[in-house]
Amino acid sequence: MNKSQIAVSCFNNGFNCSQAVFSAFSPELGIPETAAFKIACPFGAGMGRMQETCGAVTGAFMVIGLKHGKSNTDEERLKQLSYDLVNKFTEMFRERNKTIKCRDLIGMDISTREGLQKARDMGLFTSLCAKYVRDAVEIIEIIL
Repeated sequence: MNKSQIAVSCFNNGFNCSQAVFSAFSPELGIPETAAFKIACPFGAGMGRMQETCGAVTGAFMVIGLKHGKSNTDEERLKQLSYDLVNKFTEMFRERNKTIKCRDLIGMDISTREGLQKARDMGLFTSLCAKYVRDAVEIIEIIL
C-alpha cells in the first residue's frame, strides 16, 4: 500500500483525519506510530471537533514541521522553509477543495451530538473526510 492508502485505511479504522495523515509519515521521520497517534489526536475534526482547520491539513503541517522544522536557535532558514511549505500545501489543498476549514469542507456542524450523528448517518466521514485525508497525503508527497 502507498501512503495515501495507508492513511485512508487508518482513518477508516477509527483514527481521526489528523492521526491518519501524520502517522503515515511519522515512522520514517523518527516518531513511532503510537506516539504519532497521541500527538495528532487533539487535532481531529478541525481541532477537537471545533471544525476550524481540517485535521488532515494539521496532520500535514505536523509532517512538514517534523521534516523541515526549526529545532535550534540558529536554524532560521528551516523556520522559513517550513512556513513556505505550509503555504504551498495550503494553496494546493485549496485548489482541490476550495478551503482548509473543516466546517466548510463538511458542510455541517458536527460540534453537537446531533450534528455528529447526522454526519455519520450521511456517511460524510467515509466519503468526504477520507478524500481530504487522501488529498493531504498526496500533496505532502508532492511538496516534500
